[in-house]
Formats: sequence, structure tokens, C-alpha cells
Amino acid sequence: MPRYVLPLLLLLAACAPAPRAADTAARLAVAIPKLPPAKQFSAARPDAPARSNADIARDFLDLAFTLESGRPVPVFTRFEEPITLRVTGRADPALARDLRDLLRRLRDEAGIDIRLTRGPGANITIESVPGARIRSVLPQAACFVVPNVSSLSDYARNRRSARTAWSELRTRERVGIFLPADISGQEARDCLHEELAQALGPLNDLYRLSDSVFNDDNMHAVLTGFDMLILRAYYAPDLASGMSRDDVARRLPAVLARLNPAGEGLPARPLAPTPRAWSNAIQEALGPGAAPAARRAAAERAVAIARASGWRDHRLAFGHFALGRLTQSHAPDAAREHFETADRTLAALPRSEPHRAFVRAQLAAYAIAEGDAERALALTARAMPVASRHENAMLLSTLMLLRAEALALAGRPQEARALRLDSLGWARYGFGPEGAVRGKLAEIAALNPRNHTGG
Repeated sequence: MPRYVLPLLLLLAACAPAPRAADTAARLAVAIPKLPPAKQFSAARPDAPARSNADIARDFLDLAFTLESGRPVPVFTRFEEPITLRVTGRADPALARDLRDLLRRLRDEAGIDIRLTRGPGANITIESVPGARIRSVLPQAACFVVPNVSSLSDYARNRRSARTAWSELRTRERVGIFLPADISGQEARDCLHEELAQALGPLNDLYRLSDSVFNDDNMHAVLTGFDMLILRAYYAPDLASGMSRDDVARRLPAVLARLNPAGEGLPARPLAPTPRAWSNAIQEALGPGAAPAARRAAAERAVAIARASGWRDHRLAFGHFALGRLTQSHAPDAAREHFETADRTLAALPRSEPHRAFVRAQLAAYAIAEGDAERALALTARAMPVASRHENAMLLSTLMLLRAEALALAGRPQEARALRLDSLGWARYGFGPEGAVRGKLAEIAALNPRNHTGG
């Protein structure tokens, strides 16, 4: 169960020519000679699920009894508690803190008895290894989780055997999670949340889920209230490893009624299934390997499929967002239309703020490039609290830097400088190395017409 690399979803302003960015970078290197240490978020603030238990039951069954490939899973599997976990390899200290916070959430919110250990017999082993080693095994994976192994070398020896096939499990006893040691703090934390959640529970990702990390659009960085409810239901005493889909389906309504009574009175509003053709188009558009023209054609197919299917949900918006990102460099006006369409689509949906924050970052970049400080300030003011609440440091630091340029445009240089400096700790956590952070600074500063050479 890999978390795939979707590099074009990383937040890039991408509206300014490279020479301007390079010129601005030189000036910023003088203005900000030393970067602060990385910041990290404190307490999680997840929203409770706001959907019908009937819809959540359908989601649970599709998450638990189907693999991402579409292959069915014959029986329900989970660990028997208590669960032990250990970390091996070259883990960053930031990852250790993020892991402690996540384990605390799993105990408190999902009711799972899971504890750290140093012993070799742990149920779950998280191995931190160079990213190149992971790519040598699964070239498109950022990180991944596998049953019945405890090291990457163990997986490499058994990767083609039934031993490492999720569909062959009847219970879970040992799982290996493989994280790259040479990525940013946020990238490692995001991998940790998704892979540990899949080690414990759901084996599938569903694009129809707008409120979950079990969705390859990566709009949610950390486990949501919905995800914790799914995991709590996974470890309910009513369920057990070895149950069939029908067995679980019969018991699940009572489980959800007990765990989520608010969902009992809500009407069912099921979204249509996501066809494989749409998922494949999105993967081609945003995954590695394809040429730019092929990426754009794939994103156009995704939008066409969404429209032909009659969708008016976050999947239609995501298609337009992806197409906007892919056309931004050569057709900026067309790209803006896609971002605006995505924003209008999301505006009509409940709880769409995390998705809209990504779109608003792009629209704010356009406003700055056009010298419209007030619009950029309004867009970033709405999006920044959302990015913070959902613990997305990449998005938050990008929005803060955009807002700093808007403040500078508005003739408020002291506020701009203070906000720019405040953003850097979040950028260190989100983007990682100093070069990546300074590149982000220069890229966004280059949007500001007043920063252009001779301007």
C-alpha cells in the first residue's frame, strides 16, 4: 500500500519567470541571512464526521474489503491488541515527536491500545531509510507499508511471494512501514499518518472521500475525525479478523450507532463510485514519468469524465485544480479559469475549506502578480487559518509568504517583513532544506511587480 509521489501537487506559485526569481533570491539572501529552526504543530483539532452513518458504513466496507488496485479482500483483518511499534534506521528527531503525537491520538480518539517498544518482536516496525532505497524497490512510491516483514531487505527478498500480499492475510501480526529519511518533516509526518493508519486499518484509498487521508488527492495531511472514527470501528469488539464482508456489514450499523450517534439522524447522500478511468487519468496527470503534454491531456480527460458523470463534488474541483496547475506556465489565463471553476464548485459543498485553501493560494498568486493587494489579502486571510487547523505547513507557509507580498504591495512593509520572517519556521518544516525554503521565498517574492528588476 504505497503513498505515491504526486510532485505537481506541491504548492508552487509558478507565475513568474525564472530570471526574476533568481534576481529576487539574491536580494532575499542578504535580507534573511539565517533561517530559523522548523516549527511543528501542537494539538490536533479534527472535525467530527458530518455524514450519515449509512454513507460511512458504505465507505468502511469499501475501504476494508478492496485494495487500491480494485482487487477484493476476502476477509476482514486487524491486529489483536495490545499493539507494539518500534522505529529503526535514521529517524529524524522531528519524526519521533510526530510519532508520539500520533500514537497519543490513536489511543485517545480511536481507542487503540498501541505502544512504543524497543524489542525486535514488535507488531509494527517503522524503518527510516534513504529515499533512493525505497525507489529502488517501488520507483513511484514515497513510502509504503507491507505485511509480514520488518525491514526493507526482508521485503526485497519476499516481494513477489504470497507472504507480502494483503489479500492473503487472515489476521495481522507483523507489518513493516518504510519512510524516506531524507525528506522534509511534513512529508515524513504525512507518510507516517497514512501508512500507520493503513497498517492498522483500511487497505484502500477512495477519491470520493472528501474528509479523509484515505484519498490519493493528498488534500488532507493528517488523520481526520472521519479517519479516527473508521479506525475506532475497526477495533470495535463487535468485529474480528476472519469475518466476511457480509458479516461485517451486518454488525457495522450497531457499531457506528454507538460510536457516532450524530450520524444516525442524517440523511444518506452517497456519492457515485469513482471509475477507474478517472483515477488513471489523475495518476497520469500528476504522477511521475509523463511528458507535459501527456499530463495536460490526462487532466483534461479527468475533467471530461467528471462532467460526463454529472459530478458536482470535490472530484470535479480537483480535476480543474490539477488542470490549472498543469497549464499555468504556458496558458496562465486558462489556468486561472480552471482555478476559479474549482473554487466555485467547492463553494457549493459543505466542509470544503481544506480544498479551497489550496485553490485560494493559486488565486492569491494571480492577484499579487496583477498588483491587486486587497484581493490577495482577502484570499489569504480566509485560507491561512484553514491551513493551520489542518496542520499543513507547506500550505500555511506558502499562504503567509503570499500575504507578505500582498502587504508589501499595500504599502505595509513592516508587517510584510514580520509575516515573512514568521513563515520561515513553517517553511522549514514543510519544505525542508534551506535551499528549498529560499527557493520558495524567491519564487513568491518574484510575483510582486515591485520586486522586478528595474521595476
